Amino acid sequence: MQQLTSAGQSLVAELAARHGFSTDAVTHMLLAVRNGNGTMAQFGHFEFGGNGQWMSGGMIMLGDMFNQHLKGRVDALCCEIANVLARQPGLLSSGSFQSQTQGGVHNQTQTAGGAFGQSSLFVPDPAVNWWPPELGIPSATGSQNNLKYAYFANSRRLAVDTGGNCWVYDTLDHQIGGFSQQQGGGTSITFSSQYGTVNLATLPVVMRS
Repeated sequence: MQQLTSAGQSLVAELAARHGFSTDAVTHMLLAVRNGNGTMAQFGHFEFGGNGQWMSGGMIMLGDMFNQHLKGRVDALCCEIANVLARQPGLLSSGSFQSQTQGGVHNQTQTAGGAFGQSSLFVPDPAVNWWPPELGIPSATGSQNNLKYAYFANSRRLAVDTGGNCWVYDTLDHQIGGFSQQQGGGTSITFSSQYGTVNLATLPVVMRS
């Protein structure tokens, strides 16, 4: 389970006192709402009536299905957590970062807005935040096969990890919208921008780690 920062622990304590749940239960729900991208949560804790599900807009199901008072308390907690997470930059996914498929290569989904990125509430997870920390929070992240990438639109930087080696590129005036890998005669990495399909090797390298 991802660890909370001191700010995250303070938030949990405040929510626990305000809504009448233990800090353990609130931490459980905080992670559940975060994992549901701030719009839903699937949870299982005895203080919430066992297993249940919450969705923004008022839909809530509890194991203790006839306890309307508990439903109201859980809904209020989830709504407040969702509002807090929405104010954490880069933590929730805000859109789709598209990719292309070339040469029969399977591509995974990318997310814009740095889904599950770093924030003031959670201790950064090196397995998730693999790029150099000075780059900050990416506009989009994604992966396909052994390739991972993080795009930083504001600073015009692109971090690419290929099997443990991280390369940081200057994206110049490109507005990057997706990536693909092409097999045949060596693997090449391309990206799409307002100029069409561009080979990654044409971008200048500014850092390697």
